[in-house]
Amino acid sequence: MKISKSTGFSSIKRWYHEKQLLAVVKSLRRKEFSAYYFPTIASVNRYLLKTIPKSATVGIPGSVTVRELSIIGKLRKRGNTIIHHWKVGQTEEKSRGDRLKEAHADYYLTSTNAITTDGDIINIDGIGNRVAAMIYGPSNVLIIAGRNKIVPSIEAGIKRSRNIAAVMNAKRVGAKTPCVQTGICIDCDAKKRICRVISIIQYRPLHTNISVMLVNKELGF
Repeated sequence: MKISKSTGFSSIKRWYHEKQLLAVVKSLRRKEFSAYYFPTIASVNRYLLKTIPKSATVGIPGSVTVRELSIIGKLRKRGNTIIHHWKVGQTEEKSRGDRLKEAHADYYLTSTNAITTDGDIINIDGIGNRVAAMIYGPSNVLIIAGRNKIVPSIEAGIKRSRNIAAVMNAKRVGAKTPCVQTGICIDCDAKKRICRVISIIQYRPLHTNISVMLVNKELGF
């Protein structure tokens, strides 16, 4: 039996995740999504810059993944109009206005909480602007997801959305919920609960172009 050197372990991990992500790409395409695999952040950024016209408006909701790509500055620098509500000190009224404008942009650039191996796209929202726009609104929705978002089933996707993504997002926004204190979701009834809307997109909605870009990296929550 051939024994791999320790320096080769990372390449084996990349190989494994690549095979898993390519299988998910096939599942997504079967469900009428455009879907692509990217080995690195740099490669997905190149694709985004090529795909999004310089003249297009780009709406970006509250996505940690998109911020980790460092794509926003690149789009803005070359002339794209960026619409997003993540602004310090913004009033609730102004934030609502920006969320609505995001949903009417030429391109909607976001991530997701989970994608099943069978090609189901799962999210949990507090307000619902993100899931609403992903389903209907913008002509073009671009979803970027790291390998950490892949799950075996819808049940596992909801569990991941609630117990991992939502808990960390609650911490990010400083929500007054039990999970911010414990790091564990108890399916609370707190006034500031952020788990309020669950969406499961099982096939591409008929009037929305959705492209899913899977990246062989750990990204977002």
